[in-house]
Amino acid sequence: MTKYKGATIWFTGLSGSGKTTIAIALESMLVERYNRVYRLDSDNIRLGISKDLGFSERDRRENVRRVGEITKFFSEAGFIVLSSIISPYRAHRNEVRNLHESSNLKFIEVFVDCSLSEAEKRDPKRLYEKARKGEIKHFTGIDDPYEPPEKPDIHLKTDMSTLEEEIAIVIEYFEYHQIICASCLDED
Repeated sequence: MTKYKGATIWFTGLSGSGKTTIAIALESMLVERYNRVYRLDSDNIRLGISKDLGFSERDRRENVRRVGEITKFFSEAGFIVLSSIISPYRAHRNEVRNLHESSNLKFIEVFVDCSLSEAEKRDPKRLYEKARKGEIKHFTGIDDPYEPPEKPDIHLKTDMSTLEEEIAIVIEYFEYHQIICASCLDED
């Protein structure tokens, strides 16, 4: 029914890097231009489908697997899915990429790159502070690793650019790869 197939846009990065902020702004822009969009983030996933999981590597793998399956369903239905999940392990993200690509679905990994010091400054929930005090275990970037993508499809350096610049980079990528129609963005 639509000219374009769905796609999963997988925002990965440290807590506080700007994944959800970018996804929300992008969602708003795409919906205004009549794209079918669905947004998933750690908060709504952890309160529902993954509320039984903790933050060990095993639990994180299962969380990423579940989100990957959900995003695949929405992509098959023609939605652009914006998934902002820390997903700290490269292998787990690659499993989701393979799941999509084996079904001929687009999977775009967006590395939302931000220094740890900047992410800690942005932390409204004071999670980094609690992790450094030992109140939160398995916190990515403090006592658990984050493995950055080796070859992300899009690399955003959020401690060096504005939200508007980041959105423009993503939109340009979408247009070039025909995830969205370039001329459709100008229509009212």
